Amino acid sequence: MNSPVIIWFRRDLRLSDQAAVTAAAARGPVIPVFVLDDETPGDRKMGAASRWWLHHSLKSLDQRLREKDSRLILKCGNAGKVLADIAREAGAKEIHALHHYEPWWLNAEKKVRDALDNKAELVLHDGNYLLPPGVVTTGNGDPYKIFTPFWKSLRAIMPPSDTVPVPQKLESPQQWPLGDNLEDWKLLPSPNWAAGFEDVWKPGENGARANVDKFIEKAPHYDAGRNLPSKQLVSRLSPHLHFGEISPSHVWHRITAHHSNVETYLKELGWRDYAQTVIYQFPQYGSESYREQFCIFPWRDMGDAQVRKEFKAWCDGETGYPIVDAGMRELWSTGWMHNRVRMIAASFLIKHLLIDWREGEQWFWDTLVDADFASNSVNWQWVAGTGVDSNMFVRIMAPLTQSEKFNAGDYIRKWVPELADISDPYIHDPEEDGVKPANYPTKIISHKNARERALTAYREIK
Repeated sequence: MNSPVIIWFRRDLRLSDQAAVTAAAARGPVIPVFVLDDETPGDRKMGAASRWWLHHSLKSLDQRLREKDSRLILKCGNAGKVLADIAREAGAKEIHALHHYEPWWLNAEKKVRDALDNKAELVLHDGNYLLPPGVVTTGNGDPYKIFTPFWKSLRAIMPPSDTVPVPQKLESPQQWPLGDNLEDWKLLPSPNWAAGFEDVWKPGENGARANVDKFIEKAPHYDAGRNLPSKQLVSRLSPHLHFGEISPSHVWHRITAHHSNVETYLKELGWRDYAQTVIYQFPQYGSESYREQFCIFPWRDMGDAQVRKEFKAWCDGETGYPIVDAGMRELWSTGWMHNRVRMIAASFLIKHLLIDWREGEQWFWDTLVDADFASNSVNWQWVAGTGVDSNMFVRIMAPLTQSEKFNAGDYIRKWVPELADISDPYIHDPEEDGVKPANYPTKIISHKNARERALTAYREIK
């Protein structure tokens, strides 16, 4: 029997169109391994909502492997040491994995190689994105910083390569390493504040494919639908893509096989690649504003009790702005928020409350099931006007106008039950229209005053 080959799973929890799985299966007996490494990421270890998803996704992956007479070995600890120990005990000479580009994963890959000490080889494959960062470049060979030219170049070399099916056979090793019990990791919250997640999501490869099938019918309406929170016309694939339960290539091919008028959605897949390109160039993008002038921006002090109170009101969905509150409550209840509402809620925190975008990014990191380092930080810096490619700070979203423009009435009634009996158009600003219920908060600040304060702060750094 050949020496066993280790498959190191991270955010690529699938068997189909998974280059590491395909390569390892062709080499001999395979030992699939997932390492819960909370040490290497530092303050970027998975947030609470992501850990809920991870629990169910790992359970699903193990079931898929057992259908192939294999299994998933779970280990907790430093990835370098854990994988080197398994390789030594099993006599494995190769560890196959997909490339990851977050700074801590690049560091983990180095630690794995160091721990292997040339006694085994770490073999990395592509597959988490349409194309790896660094492939799409300018005419001078430099990585793009701005999305539009990046997308034009990426689009010109699409479609992505064909997907690869699940290997027909996964050969087992003569002896399996000992692994941890998933339940012992305590990834699920106690008490269970994530009960609502279970009504909305089915983590795992099967759940991901089912969501793609559901989206096929909606895809032609995505261009307008992504801005209409009361309609369910978005893909809801972001957590599946983040955890690698489905490849972006699979999504691309499935959608385009049925429709030709889905360019806006394909561009969203391209945005994922763009975000990875940004953090590959700027690893500190999640904690440092790209535009230097914002290093001296007069954000309000989180040490101030009033600022903390207002931040909590934003987190809890108690700002007095129905569209913002609906989004924040949807986030807490389901671990997800509609695309348009994410922008409105983020803009409100940054420009209405003058609270540093990093506070919001961290809250989303902990509460989103699709909390992706690249997409999260790039999106927050886009809204804040601090990013390499971003909206201008002086473009301040008017939440009440946005709510009415995008017909958010039913969305608000669903997530803010205090307002459930208010009809359009009064639902968007019940306080102004004199129909605000007593149990719904007054506006935390008026839009006019917030806008003037934000523009005054911006003038200070100009």
